[in-house]
Amino acid sequence: MREIVFDTETTGFEPADGHRIVEIGLVELVDHFPTGNERQFYLNPEREVPIESQRIHGLSNEFLADKALFAHIADEFLAFIGDAPLVIHNAAFDIKFINAELVRINREPIPYHRAIDTIEIAKRKIPGVRYSLDELCKRFAIDLTARAKHGALLDCQLTAQVYLELIGGRQRGFSLAPAEIAAAAPAGPGPARQRPVPLPSRLTAEEAARHAAFIAKELGDNPLWKKIA
Repeated sequence: MREIVFDTETTGFEPADGHRIVEIGLVELVDHFPTGNERQFYLNPEREVPIESQRIHGLSNEFLADKALFAHIADEFLAFIGDAPLVIHNAAFDIKFINAELVRINREPIPYHRAIDTIEIAKRKIPGVRYSLDELCKRFAIDLTARAKHGALLDCQLTAQVYLELIGGRQRGFSLAPAEIAAAAPAGPGPARQRPVPLPSRLTAEEAARHAAFIAKELGDNPLWKKIA
């Protein structure tokens, strides 16, 4: 199953007040694991970035002045997300901003039902706590050292880790999954999930050679071990 973790940084809180997106981050998940396929777009918002917003994300008017307009990256953005569900921390905020940009260039808005909101999952699974991305990362011992300021791509990477923790990690069957995930789950136990790309072996060539020499010495030339292996 393919999902896209999605985040934005903006000039303010309300597109209705003329605020715009200044950064988009996208991280691809397959079976809930990041594949390494990511996108990051810095955007010229065609307006001044208030100093209060600059303090949050660190993106200045000077930095954004030569960046692309949303209209210039819209096709690439839409092609990357495809029809995948969008995993978002505080989905209402990001959906309203991306839809404002899409409507501005006469494109179809993204329906809200495509969003999987990690805040809503957290509220169901761990009620009564604080649900900011920082607080959830701390709860799950996710490294925050790189997050001196907000950044759309970095926040996507952190949200992907929080999402995996919230849905139970690799033990999906034991998690309190949200309705969107539970509905997509196959009936019955199904096959065990695997990483899209296997992890490299931690066995060195020297260790493998020593092991082979041990087997030959202790078990002879034709041990049952070799037949099993």
